[in-house]
Amino acid sequence: MLRSVIRCGAAVLVFSSAAAGAHNYHMGIADISYNERTGSTEIVHTYTAHDVTTLLTRQAGRVVDLGQPGSEALLRKYAEKQFTVSGRKGERLPLAWIGMKADADSVVIFQEITRTRLGAGSRIHNAVLTDLIPTQKNTVNVQVDGPVKTLIFDQGSLDQVIP
Repeated sequence: MLRSVIRCGAAVLVFSSAAAGAHNYHMGIADISYNERTGSTEIVHTYTAHDVTTLLTRQAGRVVDLGQPGSEALLRKYAEKQFTVSGRKGERLPLAWIGMKADADSVVIFQEITRTRLGAGSRIHNAVLTDLIPTQKNTVNVQVDGPVKTLIFDQGSLDQVIP
């Protein structure tokens, strides 16, 4: 009997280690583009669902399920603190929360800056998940005028200016 318990415990450890190793790279991506039709700048973020759920669970002190009522408010409060955009003169631009969708793999956040077109010299602050995961890398693709510009954010580079 004891042997069976030990084997079972060893199997659990092996499978747990394999599962932990399957998610070694922590990243997020955001696309920022100007919508000519609406005159607004649209922002779409995508993050790993497991990372977001783990972060919100730690912050809330209880298990957070992104499909349950109230979880969107937790995510919104966190995202609005960790991701900001400032204009060329340093003024913080108001990000309107459009919503979010979550599935087993990813969490997608939709925001917009109403009636505003970003340009070179605007500043982005992106610290999403860097407070939980020291190796988190957040890629932001920005299309303002001309080709897409890609910025990479991590713990050492949380604020960047759009070139």
